[in-house]
Amino acid sequence: MDAKYEALFTPWHVGNVEIRNRIVLFPMGGTSLFGWMEPNHFDREAANFFLRRADEAGLIIPGIAPLRDTLGGRWLHQNKAMFRELRPFMELIHKKGAKLFVQLTAGMGRSWAITDEIVPIHTNPVLRKLAKPIIDTDYQLASPSELPSRWSDKIKCRAMTVAEIREIIEAFARTAALCKAAGVDGVEVHAVHEGYLLDQFTLPYTNRRTDEYGGSFENRYRFAVEVVQAIKAECGADFPVSLRYSAVSKVKDFGVGAVPGEDYTELGRGMAESERAARYLQDAGYDMLNADNGTYDSWYWSHPPAYMPRSCNLDDVAHIRKFVDIPVVCAGRMEPETAAQAIASGRIDAMGVARQFLVDPDWIAKLKNGREEDIHPCICCHNGCFNFAHYKGHANVQDFSDTRGLARCALNPETMQSRKYRLRPAEKSKRIAVIGGGIGGMEAALVCAKRGHTVELYERSNELGGVFLAAAAPSFKEKDRELIEWYRREIAKQPRISVHLGVEVRDAAAAGADEIIVATGAKANRLAVPGAERCVPAAEFLLGGCESGERVAVIGGGLTGCEIAYELCLMGNKPVIIEAKNDLIAAKGVCLANSSFLRDYFAANGVPVYLETKVDEIKPDAVAVTTASGEKLDIPADTVVVSVGYRSAPLPLKGRNVHVIGDAVRPGNLRTVIWQAWDVCMKL
Repeated sequence: MDAKYEALFTPWHVGNVEIRNRIVLFPMGGTSLFGWMEPNHFDREAANFFLRRADEAGLIIPGIAPLRDTLGGRWLHQNKAMFRELRPFMELIHKKGAKLFVQLTAGMGRSWAITDEIVPIHTNPVLRKLAKPIIDTDYQLASPSELPSRWSDKIKCRAMTVAEIREIIEAFARTAALCKAAGVDGVEVHAVHEGYLLDQFTLPYTNRRTDEYGGSFENRYRFAVEVVQAIKAECGADFPVSLRYSAVSKVKDFGVGAVPGEDYTELGRGMAESERAARYLQDAGYDMLNADNGTYDSWYWSHPPAYMPRSCNLDDVAHIRKFVDIPVVCAGRMEPETAAQAIASGRIDAMGVARQFLVDPDWIAKLKNGREEDIHPCICCHNGCFNFAHYKGHANVQDFSDTRGLARCALNPETMQSRKYRLRPAEKSKRIAVIGGGIGGMEAALVCAKRGHTVELYERSNELGGVFLAAAAPSFKEKDRELIEWYRREIAKQPRISVHLGVEVRDAAAAGADEIIVATGAKANRLAVPGAERCVPAAEFLLGGCESGERVAVIGGGLTGCEIAYELCLMGNKPVIIEAKNDLIAAKGVCLANSSFLRDYFAANGVPVYLETKVDEIKPDAVAVTTASGEKLDIPADTVVVSVGYRSAPLPLKGRNVHVIGDAVRPGNLRTVIWQAWDVCMKL
């Protein structure tokens, strides 16, 4: 192991529990041992997920376990059978040398990610009453005060009663006692963090109560204090209780966060209050702070996309570490070398890692054994693990199948889906031709080779990567570039794969294969207006290094267009975004943490955004448009970049042995491309 990582592999303590190393597998929605959207049960898929990672992780914290079932409303402590199943699981975890804390949540309040389907149920009193035995939306949305929902402007969340607060406190204590009896090493209280229910009580902008749970500092933090006191009274002073904690809220207004480097007035918990709160919560009985920044109003701090700096929360978390004596763990795009340095210098006590465990269960072993290049990189896309999408006029537009199955991985279909995606040796070894060397083609080649097939991979250009080469070109996409290089290395390692660059295959017979996989991707749509020939296609612009005049008009405010505009801002250019829809990135599959960063960044940096605007003509020095109000404008532009989507570009090959995958079927993202490659290749 490289000496620079040594600090990560030293023991430490939370209370009286010794942990073998400083790597904490952080909680992720969808990895609860007790289920999530379904009535609580012991989740075997999650259990297997953690057992696989317990060989190397020091401390494991599964995803939130609601104290009360989301569906059905049963209290978690009433499900005694589930806790009986927990005990043998804990014995297996301990045999592997790991420790495990169960994270218990009071609830989400205004942050509950309601879907478009839930909104009409909640807003209709009759439907709300009929649905209550199955899903009690009134209870799930209950908040400290009457507040706007983070996800729907059609919903006001009611104020929680004191009786409900005390019922939750009792449930924390009773459930923690059952966890302790099952051999769990500690519990984590969720959360004075991320704008969830307990955090909403602590923040003045979401807590307007006038009773003992509102007003003064002590009253706002009373709920969180009484929770740990109740757990300690039930389980003993020595039973460890961690707290999920946000050092700073990074909030400017409801639904508006503060981007890195922005000068703003904090609406939530600022650093001065956090210094006091951290000590206050420690003195109340908490044994560890599991920390980062942000709320759902500034979600990109808690769930950093690629646009956020690496180790984006480290400085703030390290600062609050000065005010407590208990261990402090930091998360947020943490890199092992940076974390090891921070631990060695006493700035933090441990490194929190979440989604890297989704894409590569063996990354710690690879790090220890000097195989860093073999680590499958997480690219912070949120496409599989947390694609809660939200844009103007909609609540959470995530499909219900995804809501039920969070913590899956766009890049690794086997994660949390072992019953659906599993590599098995093929019954008969075949000759497979894969046409197209983008991500889909490379993934298909790897899956087929690992199953025992012989693969010929054809790419008409002179390098592997396809359209993802353009997607990975911006300066902030270093992880995307690492992913391309990872694929190339993995392909080169496979003796069953032969790569043919600069070769275009258009005849199925010429491929001479038993099975043909077409992964030729998609082509960019064109803009059908006068002067469109003056535009630069998005992929061409990205591959050309975004060279342009100072004033750049970006036509298309989807994800690619917004990322181009963001890169231009970083380069010092002055982009303008022109979008036909009523919001930027108005599409499924893009997590609110990703999209809200870009929206907030453009607003904070004064980037002009024209929504519901039609492009009429591309002139030599301007874009002629018609705005939503019918106004005709000429928007000055030295360069015009067009990003208005893609259309599939499959080869015209037919036959029972021809299989089309990825964008060649329907333009999507890495998740749709990779998962579809597995869907096809597992059957060959």
